[in-house]
Amino acid sequence: MALVGANGHGLWHRRAIARLQEAGRLRLVGLCDVRPIEPAPGAAIPDGVGLFTDHREMLRAVRPDIAVICTPPHTHLDLATDALRAGCDVLLEKPPVLSLAEHRRLAAVVTATGQACQVGFQALGSAALARLVDAIRAGRLGTVTAVGAAGSWQRDDAYYQRAPWAGRRRLAGRPVLDGAVANPFAHALMQSLAVAQAATDKWDPRAVEVERYRVRPIEVDDTASLRLTLASGLPITLAVTLCGEDFIAGEIIVDGTAGRAVLEYPTDRLQLPGEAGPSAVPGRVSLLENLLDHRADRSVPLVAPLSATEPFTAVLEAVQGAPEPVRIGDAWLAVRGAPPARHVTVVGINDAIRRAVLQRALFSELPVAWAVEPYRAQIGEGADG
Repeated sequence: MALVGANGHGLWHRRAIARLQEAGRLRLVGLCDVRPIEPAPGAAIPDGVGLFTDHREMLRAVRPDIAVICTPPHTHLDLATDALRAGCDVLLEKPPVLSLAEHRRLAAVVTATGQACQVGFQALGSAALARLVDAIRAGRLGTVTAVGAAGSWQRDDAYYQRAPWAGRRRLAGRPVLDGAVANPFAHALMQSLAVAQAATDKWDPRAVEVERYRVRPIEVDDTASLRLTLASGLPITLAVTLCGEDFIAGEIIVDGTAGRAVLEYPTDRLQLPGEAGPSAVPGRVSLLENLLDHRADRSVPLVAPLSATEPFTAVLEAVQGAPEPVRIGDAWLAVRGAPPARHVTVVGINDAIRRAVLQRALFSELPVAWAVEPYRAQIGEGADG
């Protein structure tokens, strides 16, 4: 096992790898990062582990069987391609790549090498999601009529100083694809697509409408509403912010002719029709352990194979094509604290998020005073070319 991107979020992977090494399931042989790699609580550097600043050098020197790639999204295509061609199975952090063209290039490498590529959508391994999918397929919700996702978090100024690519749309001439939809709420979009697949047996978005907003001098959205229309006509509505009032951890709301289900995906709490309230559904399949099981027996399916994430990439490509986010005026903002711990809140945003998801509407359709007309694009088979 080797890890590319050993700092930052890579520490989470190092701790997971350490637990599996202690259990005898793998052996860490290499860590790679452009910054110095230091031990951390739960993430010691075992004796004999090579430390590298160049991933190609690491691949040649330690010849790992599996490479975990936890680096900025605009580096994923090249790093994953090199690892696959070096004979590695790959666990690739989300979002996997930045465009459909990149997605298809990487998929071609997966096919040509015969290696496996798992994408880091760990919420897809949730037992709560599995129970929701089973309920949908068993008809407990009747015919599914809409899927929605709501999230309201708070990030301070320091969040946008965490890395050179944070808050950026492009870096060194390449797309970066940071932003609320593409990064912190990527799981909300992917979970919504997974639920839609259970309801329609397809992952086929055809049109997207998106509104992107910001409260800081950044190049990407910190607040957004988005509506997807699938080929079947099923709508998926996403309304999220990093400038929230009250905390909404992340909810997938599924409406059907026989009732509503709500999945709080970060906590694996689920409420199905007829239940008095949400209940915790414990259990998540570790994506790394699932990849190990798949290596041992290829009949074991991957939880989040690259192929399953193509609709996600198609939607993000459409979001990337939208105009620059609109600055929300100061009249609708509340500010507290001082940089770098300054927080900016959009007044009334939580009510707008709730209404948007329940009414299957964009912010501009509610209406919200600061909202503007959405960007619209066709994707999938409906797109030009």
